[in-house]
Amino acid sequence: MDEHPLAPGFLVAMPQLLDPNFRRTVVLLIHHDENGTFGLVLSRESEIDTGSLCDSLDIEWRARREAKVGWGGPVQPNTGWLLLGGDVSHPEDDPEDGATEILPGLHFAGTLATLRRVAEAPPARARILLGYAGWAPGQLEAELAQGAWLIADASADAIFDVPPDELWEHVLHSLGLDPGALVATPGVH
Repeated sequence: MDEHPLAPGFLVAMPQLLDPNFRRTVVLLIHHDENGTFGLVLSRESEIDTGSLCDSLDIEWRARREAKVGWGGPVQPNTGWLLLGGDVSHPEDDPEDGATEILPGLHFAGTLATLRRVAEAPPARARILLGYAGWAPGQLEAELAQGAWLIADASADAIFDVPPDELWEHVLHSLGLDPGALVATPGVH
């Protein structure tokens, strides 16, 4: 791994990335090391709303039930993940039931127990996603070398405050880039 770890951070799909799973996506990298990479697509929503998903799990979601569940990626689409903003730590709770802070103001969790706890009093900033994006050892580095992705700093504000369908352009603009001016070229960005 290089001296500037990729996770946590954003991967922003470049125009030459033709895989329909990742066209015009922003991926939050949660974990990256020599054993592989794990991330969540942030720029796509599923057809499922939060209330229906929680109902199917016998969980009462006590916030905006019509909020769409995010499509986290093509791998294991029945697995769920939580991104939570603000202070969500509960030291009195079982550590296995908690969320891990990955950036200031951004926590990540992937257990049903955490979803049950969060559903009781959801924070104002919360996203549920199904599925994930994964890369085998060295695979992401090869895609970066081919120019398939840009790397950007991740922020909780972008994750929670920018609508998913606007996130790709938002992150590119934050890098000082005009999405319409991007051209497909090889190389590390």
